[in-house]
Amino acid sequence: MTHRTPHGSGAKGPDELRQQIEQTRHQLGDTVAQLMEKADVKGRARARAADLRDKAGAMTVQLRASAAHAGHDMQGKAARAGHAMQGGAARAGHAVQGTAAKAGHAVQGSAVKAGHAVQGSAARAGHAVQGRAADAGHSLEGSVPQPLRGALRRGMRHPGPIIAVGVLGAAAVAAGIAWRRQHHR
Repeated sequence: MTHRTPHGSGAKGPDELRQQIEQTRHQLGDTVAQLMEKADVKGRARARAADLRDKAGAMTVQLRASAAHAGHDMQGKAARAGHAMQGGAARAGHAVQGTAAKAGHAVQGSAVKAGHAVQGSAARAGHAVQGRAADAGHSLEGSVPQPLRGALRRGMRHPGPIIAVGVLGAAAVAAGIAWRRQHHR
């Protein structure tokens, strides 16, 4: 993002030059922050995988609760029907109650299985994204000349010093450009 001023409208004094340098530093800092955010593929993949795991867990809890509620509702209805009848009707009511309990447990089991399936899908998606990010990093590393690969690996493990050097270098370039403009009018 280079902002050029028309010839003859450069910094009028040291204060204005300092202000231009400070503005350039802020712009470079913003650009570096945006690039770092875009480059953090693993972090975004981890966040997405965690989000999917949370959603799967919440869905599992919700399905279990719904299944248990349905089972309890069926048990209550079966119990009321059983008490209303005498003799054979009572036996029929108990049979319905047992069937309702089994149905409730079956629904609850299905909900657990569905929750596990969703959670597994989320984990696989997260691993796939991590794998793609690692592949991209390795392919980038392969395109860097051999003498610079060690520095690239160290920069990937500890990006802070590399970013600081880049910002200082960019500030030095900006200062040099401003100085040239001021002395070559």
